[in-house]
Amino acid sequence: MAYSDPQKEATARYNKKAYDRIEIKVKKGRKQEIVSYAKKQEKSVNQFIVELIDQEMGR
Repeated sequence: MAYSDPQKEATARYNKKAYDRIEIKVKKGRKQEIVSYAKKQEKSVNQFIVELIDQEMGR
């Protein structure tokens, strides 16, 4: 089943209400390295980064 435009809009509205965004900058080439590593861990980049932050903060 395709992801319809109304579904995309509803998801965007929910995400805007439920989540904060944090932008990070990495040197050129580093993004792909992070994406590949997260994929090897069977995680999204977001999940990988959030788990590292939680671990560092003792959560």
